[in-house]
Amino acid sequence: MRTGWASAVCALLAGCSAGCGAGNTFVMLNGAGATFSYPLYAKWFDEFHKIHPNFQINYQSIGSGGGIRQLLAGTVDFGASDSPMTYEQLEQAKLKTLHFPTVLGAVVPTYNVAGVTQELNFTGEALAGIFAGKIKKWNDPQLVKANAGVKLPGSDIVVIHRSDASGTSFVWTDYLSKVSEEWKKTTGASTSVNWPAGLGAKGNEGVAGLVKQTPDSIGYVELVYAIQNQMAYGPVRNASGKFVKADLSSVAAAAAGLPMPEDFRVSITNAAGENAYPVSSFTWLLIPSRIADAGKHQAIVQFLQWMLVDGQKLAPALSYAPLPAEVVGKETAAVSQIH
Repeated sequence: MRTGWASAVCALLAGCSAGCGAGNTFVMLNGAGATFSYPLYAKWFDEFHKIHPNFQINYQSIGSGGGIRQLLAGTVDFGASDSPMTYEQLEQAKLKTLHFPTVLGAVVPTYNVAGVTQELNFTGEALAGIFAGKIKKWNDPQLVKANAGVKLPGSDIVVIHRSDASGTSFVWTDYLSKVSEEWKKTTGASTSVNWPAGLGAKGNEGVAGLVKQTPDSIGYVELVYAIQNQMAYGPVRNASGKFVKADLSSVAAAAAGLPMPEDFRVSITNAAGENAYPVSSFTWLLIPSRIADAGKHQAIVQFLQWMLVDGQKLAPALSYAPLPAEVVGKETAAVSQIH
């Protein structure tokens, strides 16, 4: 379990070592938000600090909802979210808030079913039924049909979801709303929903931990958490009718050829394309358009420029898909909107 506060370095470098020339003052940036992208952000902030020892970035992995709240309250320099800010949230901001996609990731159904070692397939309809509390047994006909040859037990399904305001939950419920009209009408898509069934856990870390220790459970986590915890996760049937497992290529396929709006606020769940993983998403840094502190302005601009080039090269090793080239080009131009 992670502690929540993730510092890019363990301590300040005494005397400001190589790379911190005359006239450079030490600058600390504070950010908060998504757990979805935390493993990569921790790596990025550490690597960026090695290049710019006078810039330190501290990041609190508290969930997208918490990050947006702290950004609106002005207690952090930037936020991070797996769901774009709503129009209402944008209107509440004291300054115009810019969205910068950082990478692409996937939310996967992860499960712990006693006696089942085979990989399980899931349809969107079955997932909506499970999380609505209407599909209650692992040997439900919908699950049996999608998993021919697998002996599924008659045990009760234990549903596990996020308890905090979560961009991962937004991606998950956004997908369920697209594949299930009933889910859309009764529960909908949001960072926080009134869950019809199940147990809550905080953060991707919390959901992963609870699924791992709870027999016959199912939850949803960002792909890297399933991989790091060596958890089973299954293919999901996409809009083309094909069961696709989340990996770098299938997540990238979900964004292929997608028109990107000028404000970068877009959903790619249930994307068209035979090889697209259907529960994929961009994740965003949320940056105020005006930063009065000159040092913080320089640090944020230089970090974004580094992230869009060198930072993208670090993403695949942590199971995140790099941004499409056309998105990188648009974002590079958009950095000039930060004053």
